[in-house]
Amino acid sequence: MSTRRYLGVDLGATNTKMVVLTIPDGAEPVIESVGSVPTRGDAGHEAVLTRMIDVFNERHEQDGPFIALGMGTPGLFDSDGVVEIFTNLPGQWRGVPLQSILDNGLAMPATLINDARAFTLAEGRIGAGRGADIVVCMTLGTGIGGGIMMNGDLFWGATGRAGEIAHQTVCPDGPQCGCGNFGCAEAMARSDRLAANAGRRTVKEVFDGVAEGDERCAAAVESAGKYLGIAIANAITFLGPHRVVIGGGIAAAGDAIFDPIKRSVYEHVTLVDHDLIDIRPALLGSEAGAVGAALAAADRVPG
Repeated sequence: MSTRRYLGVDLGATNTKMVVLTIPDGAEPVIESVGSVPTRGDAGHEAVLTRMIDVFNERHEQDGPFIALGMGTPGLFDSDGVVEIFTNLPGQWRGVPLQSILDNGLAMPATLINDARAFTLAEGRIGAGRGADIVVCMTLGTGIGGGIMMNGDLFWGATGRAGEIAHQTVCPDGPQCGCGNFGCAEAMARSDRLAANAGRRTVKEVFDGVAEGDERCAAAVESAGKYLGIAIANAITFLGPHRVVIGGGIAAAGDAIFDPIKRSVYEHVTLVDHDLIDIRPALLGSEAGAVGAALAAADRVPG
């Protein structure tokens, strides 16, 4: 039995995660190894990319060969791989020809994918969404991302931007989001908003406060759950997914965030039997984005 090997990368603001994914013929993908390196984004995009290319080529020599590399990125890029928006990474990334830089510097083909779509691909195929025909995914953290899978593949829509579940308006009079719109689910429930509403420094402190009975923390979490639930309820109403998968750092709080989300979903979904709504926590942990990037590379460069 032959086995194909891919390097998956999740470019983060603080650390860049890497996984080696092996895909045996006729068998399920296997996560062979995981690791990470500091991103050091403060040095600017040129220094980050130069260093990362060296790291990836070194992995290719020492642990490869890999058929291809997939990179999940925290933002959007055009069809040529030129950066349009990069969230949470310092420096001037807009206009950077990322695909071209990787093609010229790497010793293997490169595939770019938005990090939330990579999360969706991983969880949809081999994680909590496995076996469901239509899956909606949402990842909760510094930003809020998402994606849609249909019959095992990402659904991109006519514009190539379908699946931005967190950038639907859930509060028309809400604050401005990083995307430019007002009252997006991300603007209402991302980690810094949640912490600020609770009067705490971090999301961990917020959920610690909930456990201690702090009413302000509880109200902040209830508010975040309300708006996330509205976004998910809308997706359930117009897409009819078989399953909704929620992951990311905020989701690690478990029932403390899932319960208010579900209450909101049930309140706002009136056309679907609530027994048919399947909302589950993600399974693959913090490596999901890198795994999904490797799967995207395997789709593009099958061997």
